Amino acid sequence: MKVVIVGGTSGIGLATARRLAENGANVVIAGRDKDRLAAALAELGPEVTGQTVDARDEKDLARLFSEVGPVDHVVVTVTGPSGTTPFRELGLDHLQAHVSGKLLPHIATIQSALPHLAQGGSITLVSAASAGGAMPTTAALAAVNAGVEAVVPVLAVELAPVRVNAVSPGVIDTDWWSFLPDAARAEAFAGIAASTPVGRVGTADDIAKAIEFLIDNTFTTGIVVRVDGGARLGSPQ
Repeated sequence: MKVVIVGGTSGIGLATARRLAENGANVVIAGRDKDRLAAALAELGPEVTGQTVDARDEKDLARLFSEVGPVDHVVVTVTGPSGTTPFRELGLDHLQAHVSGKLLPHIATIQSALPHLAQGGSITLVSAASAGGAMPTTAALAAVNAGVEAVVPVLAVELAPVRVNAVSPGVIDTDWWSFLPDAARAEAFAGIAASTPVGRVGTADDIAKAIEFLIDNTFTTGIVVRVDGGARLGSPQ
């Protein structure tokens, strides 16, 4: 089983690569930063291979999949810009950065992968809980992640028998949160954990496990799996 993970050099993508490789998959990771790619490959070991790719560039994506060859599963974990912005301060250039940084790479990766994807294969996308979360200052994130989720059922029907699914993470302890100073980050995580039924924020491996399920379960398509520790349910009493 060959799996290509675009955005696989850090965070959720890296955790997914590690989990799949440990369970015997032939994993190829791809990301923009060559130094981060080298560090990820050194961490994962010789069983995993990788290439640089700019997922915003259709030609570069076409080159990647042409060089990788036939593939069984594609995972897209590209995150786009980090941080939040009050709506009154949200310029269209900032919104465009979110669209270009996440939504377009997800779409472009799918299109580039299709000619090389096995008929019984799968595509797994990663959105976020901001889609439909009604959280102030996350309008740009909500719009982009809702866009990612919206294409899932459409493509599950249009591209069948290829399966198309997504995972929607809640608050996950990754470098996406590096826009906050360490103390503020720790405080934010503590507050979120206290208001979540499971009593903690998530880890990258929590999401990797959900991605692995969607790859393995051949009777699952067109769904968004929400892995948020129950945050959508509200604070425990």
